[in-house]
Amino acid sequence: MRQSQALMLMGIIAHNGVATAGSLPRGVGPEFVKFYEIKDTFTCIGHPSITIPASKVNDNSCDCPDGTDEPGTAACALLDRLSPEQPLPGSLTGTTNTTNALPGFWCENKGHIGTYVPFTYVNDGVCDYDLCCDGSEEYGKVGGVKCANKCAEIGKEWRRVEKERKENLERANKRRRTMVKESKELRRRVEVKIASLTEEIKELEVKQAELKAKLDDVERQERFKVVKNEGPGKLGVLAGLAKTRVNELRDSLSKVMGERNQLKDKVQELEGILSAFKEEYNPNFNDEGVKKAVRAWEDYAAKRDTQPPLNEMDIQEVMKEDSEESGINWKEFEEDEATDTDILYSFEAYLPGPLRDFLHSRINLLRIWLIENGILADAGSEKSESRLVKAAREAHDIVANDVNSKKRALEEERRDLEKDYGRDDIFRYLKGRCVSTEAGEYEYELCWLDKTSQKSKKGGGKTTMGNFNRVDWDESDEDERHDGKGLGRGKRMVLRYENGQGCWNGPNRKTDVWLACAETEELWRVSELEKCVYKMEVGTPAVCEEAVEPGHVKDEL
Repeated sequence: MRQSQALMLMGIIAHNGVATAGSLPRGVGPEFVKFYEIKDTFTCIGHPSITIPASKVNDNSCDCPDGTDEPGTAACALLDRLSPEQPLPGSLTGTTNTTNALPGFWCENKGHIGTYVPFTYVNDGVCDYDLCCDGSEEYGKVGGVKCANKCAEIGKEWRRVEKERKENLERANKRRRTMVKESKELRRRVEVKIASLTEEIKELEVKQAELKAKLDDVERQERFKVVKNEGPGKLGVLAGLAKTRVNELRDSLSKVMGERNQLKDKVQELEGILSAFKEEYNPNFNDEGVKKAVRAWEDYAAKRDTQPPLNEMDIQEVMKEDSEESGINWKEFEEDEATDTDILYSFEAYLPGPLRDFLHSRINLLRIWLIENGILADAGSEKSESRLVKAAREAHDIVANDVNSKKRALEEERRDLEKDYGRDDIFRYLKGRCVSTEAGEYEYELCWLDKTSQKSKKGGGKTTMGNFNRVDWDESDEDERHDGKGLGRGKRMVLRYENGQGCWNGPNRKTDVWLACAETEELWRVSELEKCVYKMEVGTPAVCEEAVEPGHVKDEL
């Protein structure tokens, strides 16, 4: 393709209504008509001080320094501001060290879209139908080449393709609008979640403060108690160990009895077989092995009948669980023994309630003052916590853990809200979704804002080709594909996936995911640009823009 985007855009402007003159030199574009309307003389567009006879226009000789006197020939095609100065026969400037002021040779392309073609294409013996469908650039019929006007059929096909492209674009934009709506709803849910978590944390922090104050108060009160009977004594510990051991032995006995019953069944079965064998064998059959087996069975049976049977009732009684009616009554060993302190303070039961409460409060206040001033030792710190303190601490810890958990969730939601999800938060809708394709011996997968991976068709696990890092932009310079599944030309969004699994004897893998407009999410192509550096070309409605004007041009000179 040799089409120039700039030339095509000028052609579109002309196609949309720029006035043209009835009789003009060949190759003059609509926007330059005013410079060629004077019949007798021509003034060079870029050098107004130079005027030449009108007859020198399109005479195949470069007379104007900017080449504007040759809009319809290739005489000034090699004008270049970077060219060195050199004599040019027949030229007023005597040099090619300049720039052509005209964009090219104008092809009207009636029935299609007019455009400019480079001057080097004029009368070069090649029909450039992709640019000049009316064949007017080959008017000289060089080498006998005659280019027919194909604008009717080319224009019809172009309009069909353009209509299809617009329809596809509209469908893609329609889906994008749906995605934007969904993305906004997802963002709203995050905002609602943040507000809800904020309120919950405030309420829990108030509750946490109340429980902390209650815990401190309980610890303070428990610390100053004179009498504490927390925890079992030595006898209680010993009884607990004995109970555990007895239970273990009982479980072992139960397993042994189960195995013994199984073996007993097998022995009875074997005894039946041998007893039948003894009764049915032929004593006249002279086989010493059989006779020896029969005698052994008779000896075994004689001994079996003399052995006393086990008392099954005794065994079952041993295997019963301990309780007040059978076995050991462990509760007798678990009850706390009365101490001298208990007896000493049992007189409280005989005091009136108000007097008892008054004495308790005064004694506690006195002990608090003594401990805080270092006169009395704090015995509470040397002993285990009471049940009341443990309960208060557990209640406080549960709420504190809940507060910390919700704070972590709140921070995560806030980070999610601040994350770059593209324009209109569009990638919030795609987050967590994946697309894949097969290429060669691998299956490639893209998970939006997560990771890229490849997996061999022969089996094995996935290899991470990169983890999402950021959203970026880059210039694409590719030809448009007829199926529309390509990047084309212009600035494109690129998702950078980095720090994938390391290549053997190489760097960590990374992937650049180039995005182009499409009706659905589709992974078009995967290529390895260099060792462990991959390029994915992906279509998605997420990067579609609203409908554009005609002029979907392709490439440049």
